[in-house]
Amino acid sequence: MVDCEVTWEDSAADSILLKAVSHWRQDSEAWFQGAYERLPETVRVNPLRRDREWVESWLNEALAREIPWFSGPGSAWQLPFERGKAEGEVDILLKALHETGRLTRQEAVSMLPVIALDPKPGEIVLDMCASPGSKTTQICEHLGNDGVVIANEVMSGRVNTLVSNVQRHASRAAVVVQHDGRHMPKVPEDGFDKVLVDVPCTGSGTTRKNPDVWAKWLPSSGRSLHVLQSDLLTRAIRMTKKGGTIVYATCSLDPVENEAVVARAIEGGEARIVPGHSLLGGVPSVPGLTQWPVLDEEGEATEELDVPETMMPPRDEIVRGKLSRCVRIWNDAIEGGGFFLAVLEKTGGDDRRYAQPTRVLASDEVEPDPEQFPQPLDEDWKRSLELAWGAVPEGLWVRGKSLLWSTEETLHVWESGRSRRGGRIRAPGRRWRPLKAIHLGLVTARIRQGELSRIVSRAAASLLPEIQKGFTEISAEGFDGILLGQEPAPVDIEESLEGVRGGRILVDEYGACMTAWIGARVTPMVSEAERRVLRAMRGLPIVLAEEE
Repeated sequence: MVDCEVTWEDSAADSILLKAVSHWRQDSEAWFQGAYERLPETVRVNPLRRDREWVESWLNEALAREIPWFSGPGSAWQLPFERGKAEGEVDILLKALHETGRLTRQEAVSMLPVIALDPKPGEIVLDMCASPGSKTTQICEHLGNDGVVIANEVMSGRVNTLVSNVQRHASRAAVVVQHDGRHMPKVPEDGFDKVLVDVPCTGSGTTRKNPDVWAKWLPSSGRSLHVLQSDLLTRAIRMTKKGGTIVYATCSLDPVENEAVVARAIEGGEARIVPGHSLLGGVPSVPGLTQWPVLDEEGEATEELDVPETMMPPRDEIVRGKLSRCVRIWNDAIEGGGFFLAVLEKTGGDDRRYAQPTRVLASDEVEPDPEQFPQPLDEDWKRSLELAWGAVPEGLWVRGKSLLWSTEETLHVWESGRSRRGGRIRAPGRRWRPLKAIHLGLVTARIRQGELSRIVSRAAASLLPEIQKGFTEISAEGFDGILLGQEPAPVDIEESLEGVRGGRILVDEYGACMTAWIGARVTPMVSEAERRVLRAMRGLPIVLAEEE
């Protein structure tokens, strides 16, 4: 193990990346010393869960310390061990808390873009390059259940990861769509309040997480991504309302991927750079670069390479001077990953070239949504749920075999009209097209053969205050017994369950709840991770013998 680390450190010390950093800051050796050690385990606590205080108490007992610069509705913590190195019951519970959405394991520095974006309840937000979803779920925590974040991802495999993380988090505010961000439809038509553009990058700031970067990084890597990054930021600006906020972020240290991209964006006159340092509290950061050399493949400065002017420091002194408003976060300063971000304000421009449409389409002239796209509840479904639950929460949708629960702002996006061909053609709303909607909100219940089957475990605690039927209170003793593996006859835990069949929420006298299937026996319908968390909260054995 020791020999392996020495070999790796020697390789890093001779890397092209280290040579490149020497051109971007004077004390590259200090950076190197802070770019070597493995990252600590860091997590973000979900404030939308009612058991947040218990989770924070458990983190304290696990000797975690709260990250002082984190701001937002939740909290963030650093644990006293490296990523992935938890042991024993701490490891078991850490995994279970993540899987059940009570916390999110996330590198600390990657929490900064959402802090800078500062989403507010009620806002309509775009996360343009959203997978794997940690920033999407952080945005959801800022929005609560008032607002919507359109979480976009172009690659199908990464879309699946994004959907999984949104579902794990159990927020109602996310809509997952699949588009190339460079050509994403402008829906809603009037634009987004805020847009996060966390673009694909070379990851040169991630050496503490991805040591392969030392051997693989080349100056040409950043140049190969520059046009894509610029196109994404340009589209993000055009997707934003006038006066709205755009945060451009990378985990790269290369100015070709960072300041050069931002300079190109503001030269168009549609956005300005907002000083970002004051938005990040006590985070140690430095101003963006205003000068940088062209580097050859050995990491040395050269004047012989023919590179596009957009990759070089801008000629305009005013534009160049404004780049200092960007934020650079170096590994050694924050004792974590390296990062870059720029906060922009949309100041002008309009994607529509025509103030008045020359043609307004009727609803039957527009192709309807495919069957797999989510749709609001129809009246038949509302009547069915009224019978089952006694009340129907606002914001329910149907998609395939699932009932989904979302927000008022999600419905606004679906209902809003949209334009084509620069505003010449006006199309009606009440559909997702041209957005490709993959998933939305919180999966709340399952449908079987066209009828309500059962409430999903993740939604039970949120749904309980909204309904009047479909749940039963049982004793704490009976609740504990089920968690410990018992499958009692229904009448043995509550007489009122006699004759009841199907899905049910069980609630004890203290408000704890779980979903169960009531048949000849009571069978819990919760994941192993959920059972382990509930047992830990109640002082029961976390892992049962049959689970080992």
